[in-house]
Amino acid sequence: MRLGVLFSGGKDSVYAAYLAKKAGHELVCLISVISENKESYMFHTPSIEKTKVQAKVMKLPLVIQKTKGEKEKELIDLEKILKQAQKDYELDGIITGAIQSVYQASRIQKICDKLGLECVNPLWKRSEENYLDELLEAGFKIMIIGVFAYPLDKTWVGRIIDKKFIEEITALNKKYKIHIAGEGGEFESFVLNCPLFTKELRVKKKIISGEAHSWKAEIEVE
Repeated sequence: MRLGVLFSGGKDSVYAAYLAKKAGHELVCLISVISENKESYMFHTPSIEKTKVQAKVMKLPLVIQKTKGEKEKELIDLEKILKQAQKDYELDGIITGAIQSVYQASRIQKICDKLGLECVNPLWKRSEENYLDELLEAGFKIMIIGVFAYPLDKTWVGRIIDKKFIEEITALNKKYKIHIAGEGGEFESFVLNCPLFTKELRVKKKIISGEAHSWKAEIEVE
């Protein structure tokens, strides 16, 4: 199938695209929704603007839709951009990086049904215990660009997901019930390299801001 990728630039959307391509589908375009509301229920990532750089190294066109991010109303903007991408790129379906969020998955599915698009969810109900290991084995280099839950603090921002990271986040899962893959919004990520990229992205600048257990990094990449 010719598929568009609902794309945030984080590990889930990129890995979902990787798995879909590995399964024989054609990646036709990337679709990013930029929300003014950083607490959006559907679209939340500190690095959404950097998807433009990722699109270049993936050699795929990027379609961008802005939204105010108002609950439920933001779905109108999502439907608008999916309909436009469907027309412009003759899409058969949409790839999502949904793992456990029924709220997000059900709403995307409803829009896809309305537009006659297949909704492809390669990560749905993925085992959190093995997920990060899968990413490393597949050759993904992923940076943490935001943390939003106790006891995560400033020191976690900018870290690369590696074996040590997995060991530490697994220990926190056992003690504080933090989702190992950050599915509960505990942390946000940005992919610097993977098999879909033509080259690894380099972080030129990183500015960390926040307080308590809510920190994020504004990054410049090339």
